[in-house]
Amino acid sequence: MTDIDAIGALQDPVRRRLYDYVAASAEPVSRNDAATAAGIQRTLAAHHLDKLVEAGLLETESRRLSGRSGPGAGRPAKLYRRTTTEHQVSLPPRDYRTAAKLLAQVAEQARLDVELHRAAREQGRAARGEPARDRTEVADLLRARGYEPFADDDTLRMRNCPFHALAEAYPPLVCGMNHALLTGLLEDAEGVRVRLDARPGICCVAVEFSKNNDD
Repeated sequence: MTDIDAIGALQDPVRRRLYDYVAASAEPVSRNDAATAAGIQRTLAAHHLDKLVEAGLLETESRRLSGRSGPGAGRPAKLYRRTTTEHQVSLPPRDYRTAAKLLAQVAEQARLDVELHRAAREQGRAARGEPARDRTEVADLLRARGYEPFADDDTLRMRNCPFHALAEAYPPLVCGMNHALLTGLLEDAEGVRVRLDARPGICCVAVEFSKNNDD
């Protein structure tokens, strides 16, 4: 299936609601939970979820939700989560990803990380508007840039990294760039600290709030 086909699968509003719910979930989602979130019947949710799997937007796993095993434990449930595969469409065709990989490779080989991180911080400063006043505004700012933030006590972590493919290939260079970019973007936000905190499956940058920062 082409990237256009995959993106086209989200044109159906019910399918888009299901995809958004699964994408925002920290854990794989059951058909029952997805149906409840979308306000539809389980059979219809199963149909659309499987279409999203066919489109390469979701992937599945099987697990017994009861946590038990052996006779009487019941059948494993089919669970859905977002794939890590990226889809993009450019008309006419463009190949910015290859250019970005080549530039990252050269920057890493030439040890230009200091210069890159300085430029990223300046870019973050140039992109900011009014200072974010609380964690809700910080989360909205991050969400608008594609980071998909979620709360973890006094920290915002991000389910999505906009630079995922590059960060996997050149982690110190690109994670440092990402950290510098968000540091510049949130520099004027009171009680906010941007730090590197690499964890599996999520963005390597976290945004921490001081205890007296208002919700």
